[in-house]
Amino acid sequence: MPGAVLEAVSRAVGADAVSATPVGGGSICDAYRVTLDGGPGPGPGAAGARQVFAKTLHAAPADFFAAEAAGLARLRETGAVAVPEVYGAGRDALVLEWIEPGPADDAQAERLGRDLAALHATPAPSYGTPGEPCYLGPLPLTSPAEPVTDPADWPAFHAEHRLLPFLRAAVDAGNLAPEDAREVETVCARTGDAAVWGPPQPPAVIHGDLWSGNVHWAADGRPRLIDPAAQGGHPETDLALLDLFGSPRLARVLAAYEEARPVPGLAARVPLHQLQHLLVHAVLFGGGYGARCGAVARAALHAA
Repeated sequence: MPGAVLEAVSRAVGADAVSATPVGGGSICDAYRVTLDGGPGPGPGAAGARQVFAKTLHAAPADFFAAEAAGLARLRETGAVAVPEVYGAGRDALVLEWIEPGPADDAQAERLGRDLAALHATPAPSYGTPGEPCYLGPLPLTSPAEPVTDPADWPAFHAEHRLLPFLRAAVDAGNLAPEDAREVETVCARTGDAAVWGPPQPPAVIHGDLWSGNVHWAADGRPRLIDPAAQGGHPETDLALLDLFGSPRLARVLAAYEEARPVPGLAARVPLHQLQHLLVHAVLFGGGYGARCGAVARAALHAA
């Protein structure tokens, strides 16, 4: 639907989009490299054709792309990490700065580790995004009406708003076997057990969906974070997600991170922090993700 893409991008940025070329990387949205005409519009310089990145999603929720733009702004405001500039967020398209990709080398990996440590040192006002929309892929994330700020309350927040809704959805879809669902329910029932959930963690700004595909390795040498579910949360969630599907130079990333911000006991809690995303994958894609949810829930309980 090239015509529809060009119309959606033009509406979002207030400039004419003249061509769109599909690019890879999107698992939920369709992604494009789009050429805008030389008239007034987003980005540096008004003369000549300009390249932007655009993503679209058929029948997206009305606030879907606005929420992503707000998440990018939330990350940018920390001054800790690099994210693309937002040129426009419409009902059916998000338009961003085009950033030329580059190699995932050791220098960028170390920069990513240091940047993430600085991000996670940034306090958030509460867990989640109370009063504001937030999405993990196409699925909405809930937050309590009354902000939760006590570090000791993170396990209960995470269980109620990040695990149980997706557990129920996966079970309802027939994508989670009863024995695996019971393991997840046991994790959620033990929110008072520090051996499972770790020490209290004040709310920090996190990316929230930091699997390897949401790190854009750039030609200019500084990695960008993309596609966030940015919120107040637990820093170990971001680190565990980098490990979930494999990430280039992960050992370098984590070594640089821990030089700046040591995390004792991180490895034992990785399964706990991967559980939310595996539940989301069970809801969306079924397959073997339900069994993986049971396995990581058991691993989290065994670590205790």
